[in-house]
Amino acid sequence: MRLLKKSIHSSLNSLEGNPYKRRAARGIILNGSKILLLYTKRYNDYSFPGGGVEPHEDLVEGLKRELVEETGARDIEVTDDYGIYEEFRPVRYEEFDFMHMTSYFYKCNIAEELGESKLEDYEIKNGMSPHWIDIHEAIAHNRDVISQKDEKMGLSIERETYVLELIASEFLK
Repeated sequence: MRLLKKSIHSSLNSLEGNPYKRRAARGIILNGSKILLLYTKRYNDYSFPGGGVEPHEDLVEGLKRELVEETGARDIEVTDDYGIYEEFRPVRYEEFDFMHMTSYFYKCNIAEELGESKLEDYEIKNGMSPHWIDIHEAIAHNRDVISQKDEKMGLSIERETYVLELIASEFLK
């Protein structure tokens, strides 16, 4: 799978030490210029559905599980690899020096209608919900949030916006 980008958070002085390693699988689901994303009220941003995959879990199976849980997607077909976004960022666990997050992006098809999502408690508390949105509107929204440098802005918005822009340039010319 191609490397889309390698990102090192500005607060990290070094990549020496004990990293907390996390793998995530994220779905790219397009319907024309509309894309299925998650809006999170707490962070006021749009992000790709998907998330953390257990160490023993297959990436594609983990992605399918996450898509069902977060969006209620049905008849999921993972059609192609898209790329990897590798990032090094601060971690909240004291026994680790930084997080090494590797996000694997996959192109997917799903049934037109979404079923009921099964969000986790923290996702409900954060106000997460699935939305079909024009990709350019999502990019503009996230770019606006980034430009305001709001203190509640999440760490993932840079990754999500970068990949959204890449998809728009490659698939929606």
